Amino acid sequence: MQKAKDERTIYFPEGILGFGEFHEYLPIPMSEEDDGVINLQSAEDENLSFVIMNPFFLKEDYNPQILKSDYKKLGTTSEEDLSYYVICVVREPVGESTINLKCPIVVNIKNRKALQVILEDEQYAMRHLLKEFKKKGD
Repeated sequence: MQKAKDERTIYFPEGILGFGEFHEYLPIPMSEEDDGVINLQSAEDENLSFVIMNPFFLKEDYNPQILKSDYKKLGTTSEEDLSYYVICVVREPVGESTINLKCPIVVNIKNRKALQVILEDEQYAMRHLLKEFKKKGD
């Protein structure tokens, strides 16, 4: 018997890079106040989760440009339907953690469909140290 899908589930038709066999994830905010840091928990494997962050909290001028084909895969033509997140690899000390600005996760907030894309923009790398960024208000 298949268990009922949670309406908060995010569906990745192509999976996440390196984890293509997993398609359904539940976003669990680390804070009730904002979506700055989220635990993206696989609905298919309890041992698989990712820490994702709102990149605009770290880099206000972050400007990901996705392809028209990505909009089509996400089921929209409007940038306003999209939210962006970046994967964080947590290390000790926390300042040594890295974020991947090159390959953001893009979520269509209306239909809960998501993709991880690879940006063509050379200014973004796969490993930016978290300590490079100042928090808003610092």
